[in-house]
Amino acid sequence: MLDFLGNLKRTHYCGELRPEHEGSQATIMGWVARRRNLGKLIFIDVRDRTGVAQVVFDWKSDPEAHAKAEQLAREYVVAVTGKVVKRQIAPDDISKVQVEVVGTELRILNEAKTPPFPIEDEIDAAEETRLRFRYLDLRRPKPHRNLALRHKIILEIRKTMDEMGFLEVETPMLTRSTPEGARDFLVPSRVHHGQFYALPQSPQIFKQILMIAGLDKYFQIVKCFRDEDQRADRQLEFTQLDLEMSFPRQEDIFHVIEQVMVRACAVAGIKAEAPFPHMLYKDVIRKYGSDKPDLRFGMELHEVTNCFPAEAKEKLQIEGNVFAFAAPGAAGFSRKQLDELTEKAKSLHARGAYFVKVAAEGQTSTVEKLIGAENVKRLADACGAKTGDLVVAVSAKEQIKGTEAAALIAGQLRLQLGEALGVIDKSQWKFLWLTGFPLFEWSESDKTWVSAQHPFTGIVDEDLEKLESAPWEVRSKGYDLVLNGYELGSGSIRIHRQDIQERLFKALGLTEEQLRRRFGFFLDALTYGTPPHGGIALGIDRVVMLLAGEKSIREVIAFAKTTAAQDLMADSPSPVDGDQLDQLGIAIQEKKKAAE
Repeated sequence: MLDFLGNLKRTHYCGELRPEHEGSQATIMGWVARRRNLGKLIFIDVRDRTGVAQVVFDWKSDPEAHAKAEQLAREYVVAVTGKVVKRQIAPDDISKVQVEVVGTELRILNEAKTPPFPIEDEIDAAEETRLRFRYLDLRRPKPHRNLALRHKIILEIRKTMDEMGFLEVETPMLTRSTPEGARDFLVPSRVHHGQFYALPQSPQIFKQILMIAGLDKYFQIVKCFRDEDQRADRQLEFTQLDLEMSFPRQEDIFHVIEQVMVRACAVAGIKAEAPFPHMLYKDVIRKYGSDKPDLRFGMELHEVTNCFPAEAKEKLQIEGNVFAFAAPGAAGFSRKQLDELTEKAKSLHARGAYFVKVAAEGQTSTVEKLIGAENVKRLADACGAKTGDLVVAVSAKEQIKGTEAAALIAGQLRLQLGEALGVIDKSQWKFLWLTGFPLFEWSESDKTWVSAQHPFTGIVDEDLEKLESAPWEVRSKGYDLVLNGYELGSGSIRIHRQDIQERLFKALGLTEEQLRRRFGFFLDALTYGTPPHGGIALGIDRVVMLLAGEKSIREVIAFAKTTAAQDLMADSPSPVDGDQLDQLGIAIQEKKKAAE
């Protein structure tokens, strides 16, 4: 028989009981985490979001409560009243709990089935199982800590933005479809048949309009939606800190974000020092082979094309540049390990991988016969290789217009070997601002230059004359913030002049009709005295993931989706009734079967 809570009031949370409460009456409420029946004594651990309290029921002093405690099982919901006493701690007890509650009243508020996995910090249940039973997974202490940290970080961000004079303004969730780099989530309109809203990929146009409206400093902790493939640091719906400023210099926006990140890190007990260093995009690609470099270890890249004579390039079918780096202490790699590295490189579209082992007696190389002993030494010297190091060099199978294909491949190998060799200092927090991005990138599928960021990104003033004639040389006023190999956010100084905005749209191949249909209201707004403005958006999920020490943003999102973009708990997405579709004027086409 279950009990009613009635007017019983909780006096303490489980994790709040301390020696100073000894002798007082306490009422705690929560779930049974553990039960130990020693006959005349029954111990139960009661858990709530603050921690665990031990309760003892003594048959001698309170037989009725003791008898009732015999009915308890894991995850039963209980309310317990009793006296707080000093706990008798065994010598081998590593628990920090110094007091316990001698139960005099027990109310069993609800029963529970046996959970599919233990409600404990560390479990080995499959992630799919955990997400299917998310309401149980979230009872564990670790998700509680992560969500509490997320709350504190967001609260600190709001305080910081308010202190710097920003206004939090909400923007619409139902808006119009605009090209912003990913597929939109479309929402059909019942009232306007055949027309659709789109969920925002970002509040981009709206925050720019707020600057036109004279709000001067805007921010928002906002949900955004992008219909793209899932991965450990990406979800269909995500949360970002979105901000925009009027009349800013690039440095002003950097200063704001640096203050935000320093204070967010402090919430997690991490010391971050501002200002953060800056690097140009072209330099960071050549040095680290990534536009989100991990600066916690060296193994920097070096262009070594001149170590490969023309004859060797022909035999190895090398086109473009060759990039290399020295892996410390890896000269002892076996033939099998080198073959595995070669296969990894080829899976990244390398033409080939070439190795030099540096030993006390000299260097040996897999390409020595082709490039000669002197070039082998030059190759090792160019990478600063020391005795015991392995030099890894790669060339690319196909060149990518506007960037260094071989450097991008070498950058991924650098990360893999850095992790495998244990040279990444996990105690460091290395921020970096990236600037000088190209405005356009080459689309191999469309065989044309497309916008590398969103189409409202500002253009470096002196590059405007190249917009139509040499788009691949045009630099943007965009910038990224990177932390420990993760892109935290991206932003730019915007285009505030209508004439320049229209030129960019036309450079992207948009017709006048497309411009009016997609951006008509925004182009009109630009004609009414738009101030210079700029902003940035930081991924809150990624920030919390890193500060919580997690490897997936699913660990810091209350109700996350799988890599297959499903909410297993809510069984979403799901079919809807036919009459709902009829009201919207929508018919579902059968999926075409793949050709046999």
